[in-house]
Amino acid sequence: MSDFEGLVAVVTGGASGIGLATARLLDSRGAKVAVLDLDPDGLPEGILGIKTDVTDDTQVKSAVDTVAERFGGLDIVVNNAGIGAVGDVTGNSDDEWLHVMDVNVVGMVRVARHALPHLRRSSAAAVVNTCSVVAWAGHEKRVLYSASKGAVYALTLAMAADHLREGIRVNCVAAGSAATPWVERLLNRTADPAAERAALDARQPMGRLVTADEVANAIAYLASPLAGSTAGTVLAVDGGTHGLRLRPPSQQGSGY
Repeated sequence: MSDFEGLVAVVTGGASGIGLATARLLDSRGAKVAVLDLDPDGLPEGILGIKTDVTDDTQVKSAVDTVAERFGGLDIVVNNAGIGAVGDVTGNSDDEWLHVMDVNVVGMVRVARHALPHLRRSSAAAVVNTCSVVAWAGHEKRVLYSASKGAVYALTLAMAADHLREGIRVNCVAAGSAATPWVERLLNRTADPAAERAALDARQPMGRLVTADEVANAIAYLASPLAGSTAGTVLAVDGGTHGLRLRPPSQQGSGY
């Protein structure tokens, strides 16, 4: 496909996981892609990397303007940079709350704020925010992370309402438990990573984690000019976690 031919895309947090899968996919479909990341080294050839901390407004503005100047504009923003947090409501300090919200929510605001002047000049402007199924569904020991992604959900809809009549579409992808480096690090901290991974897979309606490439394909759909009438949408890529209530395998066919 070449639906992104001639378009310029920024992917934050694009050096690994879902962000890297998205950057590669957009590049393969014709976009000029820039990755904004704390550690952008080792990106595939042809993808521009700019070292950027999304909690630093000056760095964000400089990076976004650099991309627009180098490529002659900016059409697509994929707000993917984010960090995780584990714990119940007593489990995270005030400093951690402020830091996670600063990265996961205000970081998206900073990028969008500085991208808007460029997006307003595009005929195919789109913003896609990376959200999570935890914005909808309660998961144990994810209070802080869930709160941040719930804010991303609300942020997306409000942005969509503000900017649709300017020709800027805003949507988000609500990913389920995904096979990413962050999840792998969490599993590796447990006493039995293999058993924990098997249990995590078993909790998914599909019997496995979502892949980074599957989330990237959803992001690309929402960002593509081919989805020109899709705005204010929260697209679940969660293996059915939120919407489905399947019987355990032992009860299938029981009729209850």
